[in-house]
Amino acid sequence: MLLGALPHFPAYASTKPWETLTPVQKEALAPIEQQWNTLPETQQKRLLATTKRYPHLSVEQKQLFLSRLTDWSKLTPEQRNRAREKYKAFKKLPPDKREEIKRLARQKEIARQIHQPASAVAPASEK
Repeated sequence: MLLGALPHFPAYASTKPWETLTPVQKEALAPIEQQWNTLPETQQKRLLATTKRYPHLSVEQKQLFLSRLTDWSKLTPEQRNRAREKYKAFKKLPPDKREEIKRLARQKEIARQIHQPASAVAPASEK
């Protein structure tokens, strides 16, 4: 039980070392390469499950996936827990409410992009 309190203990935490991942798995999980060998078994399994769809994504979808995984990797454990709770609450909402929230989030993202300095937004050809 003490080992569970040591997330940095590779022999316990890493059920699948980074070196054993396939090239596709490594590409999809590149944003968390440095953390991979310290992740708990359950988290590794969840992440590996997401890589099964990765080869079938469009270029834009892959970029979005990698961007979100990068953002996720920067969150503290407390922030991740809050995000999980928000997601659970969101999934319990009626479909029309979820769509309304998605629409508002898209509008907010567009407004944020419009107000970014031009140097912060890469041209579509560079994405």
